[in-house]
Amino acid sequence: MPESLRVGVVGAGYVGLTSAACLAELGHAVSCVDVDETKIAMLRAGEVPISEPRLPELVAGHQEAGRLTFGTDLASLADAELVLLCLPTPTGRGGTADLGAFDSALGTLRHVLAPDCVVAIKSTVPVGTGDRAARVLGLPVVSNPEFLREGHAVADFLHPDRIVIGAHEERAAARVEALYARLDGPRLRTDPASAELAKYASNAFLALKVSYVNELAELCERVGADVTDVVGTMGLDDRIGAAFLSPGPGWGGSCLPKDTRALLHTAEETGMDFAVLADAVAANARQRDRVVAKIRHAATGSRGGSLAGVRIGLLGLTFKAGTDDLRDSPALAVAAALAAEGALLTGYDPGLARGADLADVQLVDDPALAAKDAAALVLLTEWPQFRELNWSQLAQLTERACLVDCRNLLHPAEVADAGFTYWGLGR
Repeated sequence: MPESLRVGVVGAGYVGLTSAACLAELGHAVSCVDVDETKIAMLRAGEVPISEPRLPELVAGHQEAGRLTFGTDLASLADAELVLLCLPTPTGRGGTADLGAFDSALGTLRHVLAPDCVVAIKSTVPVGTGDRAARVLGLPVVSNPEFLREGHAVADFLHPDRIVIGAHEERAAARVEALYARLDGPRLRTDPASAELAKYASNAFLALKVSYVNELAELCERVGADVTDVVGTMGLDDRIGAAFLSPGPGWGGSCLPKDTRALLHTAEETGMDFAVLADAVAANARQRDRVVAKIRHAATGSRGGSLAGVRIGLLGLTFKAGTDDLRDSPALAVAAALAAEGALLTGYDPGLARGADLADVQLVDDPALAAKDAAALVLLTEWPQFRELNWSQLAQLTERACLVDCRNLLHPAEVADAGFTYWGLGR
């Protein structure tokens, strides 16, 4: 049987909590530590503060079985054989990653960890961070980046498409690889710098694809083509693939914005002009403006119409379907731009509770309330539930039966039959 390890996980966010629960599922004894006392109290009570399929069941089941514990004291990791660092690295000054929480944890762990412990970094960190951490800790440090998608994190962990292990020492690499002995999926052994850069490179490339298809959608509108047919053709080419080729209001979330900025900062530090990535970031900003212009035109009947006092209903506010995460949500960026022009916004999202505090949007718990008296209804997040809405009823509730589908989620003919004037992207 594969070896069971005593594992410490520092950080109980999306990555840390998912890693802790899944490693317990794999048979390891896991202690998860976070400085947030309120979060730890919730987890000890079996309450998972993030929306992620299967995660609540894993947390509850492995706590009950004794394989998963939660605490706030890093000293509890003194007997850990392996410690995963899963700390937030938000955007800091100049676009670089803010390593404040990461460095604070290192400062404590250097006095705590056993001399034979191995440390693995799952946080997304700048190139060279692992080597610096090894000097601070006096221990072997391995780069073991995560590739988890929100809304699919548990499935991605337990069925990985890659396990990347960047290490200088064979013993340390083998210790980390033993964590995943019960999992299938290719193992890639690299040096730490390559592993650190691989995570940034992967996310930046996804951002490039989305920016490309959004620019392509604009061209399709100008020449009278349908972007769904164009990308459908492209996606059949194995060299391109269909993933991340759907136009929308721009990319966002907790990873792509900060990781593209951090990669650009790394390039700048080396004196390199990473022009194609910089252009993708600029294109993403332009996409929000294009979407707002389309909504303005649809809601007022004029490209230059005023949105002051115009009621607009929003369907979807999270950065993508399947999560309750609002961080860097392109839907909220569009909402903020509409509100700045004086629009009155009512929004519905199946992932959010009615009491959620949103600066620019009155959140409601029924799509009919978002549609009521709206000059335009705008679909901003690709929740599949929206396909099943009673569009005929919603059309009757609006002031002007106008729908702007910013995800091309719906069939234009079906929506038109329900009474709406349909506006898509690249159509």
